[in-house]
Amino acid sequence: MWQLQNTVRHYPWGSRTVIPELLGEPSPADKPYAELWMGAHPDAPSILANGTPLDKAIEEQPDGLLGTEVRERFGTRLPFLLKVLAADQPLSLQAHPTNEQAQAGFAAEEAAGVPRDDPTRTFKDPFHKPELLLALTPVEALCGFRPVEASLHCLAKLQVPELKPTIAALARGGLRAAIPQLIALSPETRGVLVSAVAEAASRFVAAHDPEFINTYRWAASLAETYPGDPGVVISLMCNHLKLAPGEAVFLPAGNLHAYLSGAGVEVMASSDNVLRGGLTGKHVDLAALIEVLDFTDGQVPVLHPVLGPGGLRYPVPIEDFDLTRCQLDEQSGTLTTRGPQVLLCTEGTAVLSSADTEVILEQGASAFVPAGAPVNARGPAVLYRATTNLA
Repeated sequence: MWQLQNTVRHYPWGSRTVIPELLGEPSPADKPYAELWMGAHPDAPSILANGTPLDKAIEEQPDGLLGTEVRERFGTRLPFLLKVLAADQPLSLQAHPTNEQAQAGFAAEEAAGVPRDDPTRTFKDPFHKPELLLALTPVEALCGFRPVEASLHCLAKLQVPELKPTIAALARGGLRAAIPQLIALSPETRGVLVSAVAEAASRFVAAHDPEFINTYRWAASLAETYPGDPGVVISLMCNHLKLAPGEAVFLPAGNLHAYLSGAGVEVMASSDNVLRGGLTGKHVDLAALIEVLDFTDGQVPVLHPVLGPGGLRYPVPIEDFDLTRCQLDEQSGTLTTRGPQVLLCTEGTAVLSSADTEVILEQGASAFVPAGAPVNARGPAVLYRATTNLA
């Protein structure tokens, strides 16, 4: 069992307060703190107390650290990545591939000789990237497509002539026709369309019309940041999700989503495959995006926890990861699992003991625990535990 030294990612959309305050650093910071990474992703692996990157340690001792069961299922890599995500500005509209799509796309780009650090590269690795976000603060997000009838009403209500082709495509062929039609528009046409949509949306917000008011408010705001971006119009066809602290959302492969604001604990399959569809200045691969998108419409359920071993567990239908919120008191309790664990302390002080090892986690600190290692923990503290979800 080792305490981890972790990397902060300073993306422009990040908060200057949430992660610095968690880490006990001066707040507000002089630059945005977007994500705190805890795990063995090769782009920013956590470092063990002896200076060894966690991914290298796992490669050297896969059975000892991962356990035979996890190593046989996922190979010599930690299959999940734990993060704290803190957004003051919206992230890009994006989706992630299935394992099969990731393997095929990665192999094709490798064969074509596209460098892995090329900004136009789409598949960075051969793995899927489902994810779960558990809200620490109120979170707003675009998540999946709202029912088509509701999208038609939302678009038509704006009474924007430039939207007629999109409305016609949606009515005729559903989302599978409307989304490609929007993304394929010329830059000039996009600019006129997005400007007209933003102006109309602002009028409804100013009039305090309650129907679609949050959708319209965000569309107008996004258009200011991303003028001419088709993602502004696509956002009108997405579910607008609000999570209260303690609520979570699971995003499977193909789900089109964008976190708009708020902070949470995020756990995902350890991958960097992101296919963007808008609200970004980065590369958009239209063909690849359309190939992976799930065009199913309907509400995305908010995930509520169930009582499980160690605390409140957020069940997901995949094997790569599992997340539990552990409320520790002064009495010692067990946190032993079959798979490897990453433990993050967000409140209080957690004292972890295993065999002859004791690790003290203050707020913002984390630890890696090998598979099957007997761990006792006491607080008072709040821990988030990421592990695998093998049956």
